Formats: sequence, structure tokens, C-alpha cells
Amino acid sequence: RSHFGSSRLGAGRLCFGCVSHETAVVPPVAVVSVMPHYPDAIEYSEKYMDDRFEYGHVILTKPIAKDMYKLTAGKRLLKDAEWRGLGVQQSRGWAHYEIHRPEPHILLFRRPLGADPLTDRVAAAR
Repeated sequence: RSHFGSSRLGAGRLCFGCVSHETAVVPPVAVVSVMPHYPDAIEYSEKYMDDRFEYGHVILTKPIAKDMYKLTAGKRLLKDAEWRGLGVQQSRGWAHYEIHRPEPHILLFRRPLGADPLTDRVAAAR
């Protein structure tokens, strides 16, 4: 299985196998040769958050991961229309923000805290 949600993680560590627009805090996994977990249907994680964003990850099936690779060759983030075109279903405001090199079939998403899932707008601070 994927290392997300696994008991073998150390929380709050930087992941050195990731590519993103900024450094994200993602727990690393010990260097272990494990076959990737491909579900029979797209799997969605529970949401998790820090003080700025809420996060979620999506695990693609093997055929959908191959379609994703045809679009990006694993070298860039997916645009909203692209991940939706692959069959990923989420409310508005989510952005694919990072490629986790050890498991590129796991899409990492985030959106600002307080984003309205219908309008994608963030409520103004009071």
C-alpha cells in the first residue's frame, strides 16, 4: 500500500522525493522496495490540514495512472481540467500541487483554508 496513512511514517518531515512549486511537509518513508498500490477504483483520502491549507490525496488506478503519464510524462502538475478529465471528482478550489516521485500515481491536492467548495472563494478575514 501507499505510505500515506501508514504507521511507518514520521510526522512533519520533509519529503525529498517530491517536486512542487514550494517545499511541502510530507512524511518520508524509509527506503524500502515496495510494489505500488493500485486500487480497483480511484481512492480519496480524508482531508488533513495545517495553518494555511487543507490537503487531500487521490490514488489513481493503474489504467488512469497510465493516462496521466501520457499527459505529463510525470514531469508537471495537472491542470484542473486534466485531473477532472481523468475522472478525479472533487469540489472546487483544489489544486494538484506536488508530484511525489516514489508514487506518482498518488495525486497530492490542496486548497486554502476557508475556501468555499461551491465558489472557490476564500472568505475575507474579519
